[in-house]
Amino acid sequence: MKPIFFCYICLFLLSACNNNHPSLPDTILYNGNIYTVSEKKPKAEALAIKDGVIIAVGNTATILEMAGDSTTKIDLQGQFAMPGFIEGHGHFSGLGKSLIDLNFLTSKNWDEIVSMVAEAAKDAKPGEWIIGRGWHQEKWNNVPERSLLGYPYHDELSAVSPNNPVMLKHASGHSLFANAKAMEIAGVSVETPNPAGGEIVRGPQGHAIGVFEERAMAIIWQSYKQYEDSLSDEAVTAKWYRAIELAEQECLSKGITSFQDAGSLYYEIDRYKEMAKQGELDIRLWAMLRHSFNEMKDNMQGLPVIDAGNRFFTCRAVKSEVDGALGAFGAWLLKAYNDKKGFTGQNTTPIPEVRNIAQLAMEHNMQMCVHAIGDRANRVVLNIYEELFDKNSDKQGLRWRIEHAQHLDTTDIPRFKNLDIIASMQGIHCTSDALFVEKRLGEQRSRLGAYPWRSLLDAGVTIANGTDAPVEDVDPLACFYASVTRKRADNGFEFFPEQRMSRAEAIYSYTLGNAFAGFEEHYKGSLEEGKVADIVILTNDLMQCSDEAILETEVLMTIVDGITKYSNPNNSIITN
Repeated sequence: MKPIFFCYICLFLLSACNNNHPSLPDTILYNGNIYTVSEKKPKAEALAIKDGVIIAVGNTATILEMAGDSTTKIDLQGQFAMPGFIEGHGHFSGLGKSLIDLNFLTSKNWDEIVSMVAEAAKDAKPGEWIIGRGWHQEKWNNVPERSLLGYPYHDELSAVSPNNPVMLKHASGHSLFANAKAMEIAGVSVETPNPAGGEIVRGPQGHAIGVFEERAMAIIWQSYKQYEDSLSDEAVTAKWYRAIELAEQECLSKGITSFQDAGSLYYEIDRYKEMAKQGELDIRLWAMLRHSFNEMKDNMQGLPVIDAGNRFFTCRAVKSEVDGALGAFGAWLLKAYNDKKGFTGQNTTPIPEVRNIAQLAMEHNMQMCVHAIGDRANRVVLNIYEELFDKNSDKQGLRWRIEHAQHLDTTDIPRFKNLDIIASMQGIHCTSDALFVEKRLGEQRSRLGAYPWRSLLDAGVTIANGTDAPVEDVDPLACFYASVTRKRADNGFEFFPEQRMSRAEAIYSYTLGNAFAGFEEHYKGSLEEGKVADIVILTNDLMQCSDEAILETEVLMTIVDGITKYSNPNNSIITN
């Protein structure tokens, strides 16, 4: 009996050692259709995760052999899995605020907006500001009876909210609408001058109709900030943290595991960093610092911040801008607008200021990211970059970016590659704006230079994809559809399809391309051994399904750092 007893003891000890071995995976995903975005192993059935990192990728049988008794096993049942989406350009706190304030992204006309404000005014305290965002006059199903350049006059809005100031930001964020009360508080009159880089839209008699474009927005915004400053710090801070919580929930429910924030203030950078260190962020944030040169030049200590809190927060970039948005006549063009004769848009930030910020970024090893939408704006930014690269030739591989790069002169497309500039473009902007782009630019400029993804990709340029949320819905699936079809989802309108991306290119632009655009491709953006386990599981195979099925695709699970952060209530995936 002793030899038999001894054998049992040995088997028990071996089993115990096996189940507590430090290399055993915490989690295994198996029986799946996994698209890795890795050239070495593009497809797989299973992967193993340990401490938030992928430790093996392969077939189901091989990976399941690695399991111990404590390993959680997730049966994907053949569903499509891929790296979690990386939002390549959005406004994180702005997204959260849009989920608190009035949201007009789906409003079909001015009447709906006036009605929403009227309801809010019923519950508003005296003097309380009513805030909203998301309207776009070019996307309404009818033109208001009294309008100018498609913009309504403020009369109806002022009538439903006579005692509460109203400030409604355009979907693009590059203009706003104010009611009479807000303009009264701001002291707007026929004598109020247009600021440099902005315009107060006025009627024939010189009276403001309620629309403030580009830099003119500051006239109303400053009055709102004075009101906000009168509120308790606790209330303002609580609203900010609530916005961040809502933004995280929204992103996770749509398969987003990382978010590149296009413009954070110092206090936000500090808060994000602390949240990351405390393990309080559910998605990874990468941020661009956004302030004036004078505010930043003596305040760069502690920057860049890289991989704080187990790689959950990074701030290694600086943001500026040179123009506005096409929908608000703010894009800075080489030739005049077709529908605003003699007008070429707005240079919103003085070029010397942008150049100084770029030099500051160079000195502090930060990426430079400049908002440029019009063809003139893009050329000016390329010129600034080229000038600084020539002066600092010892610095290579900077990965500086142009944010949006929407409308390009064809002669400037090769310059992106020659200068190694990343084109941070938003696929959904193309189809969202398609209804009015030709109206603004004409057929030739629209066909050759509007959202020219194919031309840029063929030139070897890296494209970083995203939504610019809350300008658009943060949904990456709708953006992916726009990228590969250049069709509007609502009516099928197709915008110069010869410039569309392939499926593989579009997925790359939303995963490894965005990781590369933030110097993070070494640890995320593809599903490979040694990279973080940031994964999204979908109901349809984005590489194989029909175009129509892309829009029907649902997110089943979102996994960040190996932990399931979102699970669809209708999810049938088996976890054991």
